[in-house]
Amino acid sequence: MTGAKSAKFRIGQVVRHRVFAFRGVIFDVDPEFANTEEWYQAIPAQVRPRKDQPFYHLLAENSQTAYIAYVSEQNLLDDETGEPIGHPQVGEFFDRRPDGSYSPKGRISH
Repeated sequence: MTGAKSAKFRIGQVVRHRVFAFRGVIFDVDPEFANTEEWYQAIPAQVRPRKDQPFYHLLAENSQTAYIAYVSEQNLLDDETGEPIGHPQVGEFFDRRPDGSYSPKGRISH
């Protein structure tokens, strides 16, 4: 038996950070921490998340810029604004649904 948890959020879901003023659309999920130890240690110890939880890759934005974010599940909340994500790469990966979430675009494989 493994300790891996099921992800609370899904690819295409719009989320916001619990503490910091940014939101984004999820484009990938790691079942537990899968970034570098250097990245992890750069987070101040008093707010450093546990590694044994899902981590999400977001096409993120704040009031100044768009970027890629890597965020622990404990720091995410569902974004209920219904507002679209303005990240310039959203259209490359997703189509917007009527409910405000995003649907991954079909990929052609060989």
